[in-house]
Amino acid sequence: MMRWVAALATLLLMAACTQVIIPEDTPVASGPVDDTPDELRTPDQAARAFARVAQGVEPVAERTCRARTRKVNCDFRIVVDDRPGQPSNAFQTLDENGRPVIVFTIALIAEARNEDELAFVMGHEAAHHVAGHIARQRENAQTGARIFANLAALTGGSSSAVESASRIGAQVGARSYSKEFELEADALGAIITARAGYRPVIGAQFFNRIPDPGDRFLGTHPPNAQRIETVRRTVEGL
Repeated sequence: MMRWVAALATLLLMAACTQVIIPEDTPVASGPVDDTPDELRTPDQAARAFARVAQGVEPVAERTCRARTRKVNCDFRIVVDDRPGQPSNAFQTLDENGRPVIVFTIALIAEARNEDELAFVMGHEAAHHVAGHIARQRENAQTGARIFANLAALTGGSSSAVESASRIGAQVGARSYSKEFELEADALGAIITARAGYRPVIGAQFFNRIPDPGDRFLGTHPPNAQRIETVRRTVEGL
């Protein structure tokens, strides 16, 4: 674990010192982006790959954000969650100042087989911010909470029943469009990935190695096959 942390800390610091300019019309890469082996077998290989990908994807994500939004903070910060025992995961959040933050756990970096997978996941998470999914999900949760609370009140529910209904409504509301949000992020993430010079279709193969959520009612993620097909169609349209 300490080897991962040390390698990532050193290489991310080096990457932060260099500005990368990538043309907006960069075509989809048709071959390997560099000499990195298909599988990142060692902590050093994975750390270097992650630093390169962050250096390449971040400016493209920021330009895409500025082009598609108004009055939105597009200054992405990419960080590594180095806490022991964290599962394979990546997510987008906002810091206390509203700056978008993309978080990767060490386990996910170790699990990626190539730079295309790292780039696609990074582009996907950046796309969540560009599309405003956090705010939209919050609005959906508030709407669901209000509707369920009103229904409980109209049926004569006690204050505790109304409060419970509000919590349930918030959960239902937050999940109601989550699958659509994921597919939106897959499509826009594919565009960001391609413009950064990586191969989104190769990157989306990451879905083949994670549990398939299927098509559950109120599930938060769409089936993996649907996500891969979304990426494929998006790339065909570029």
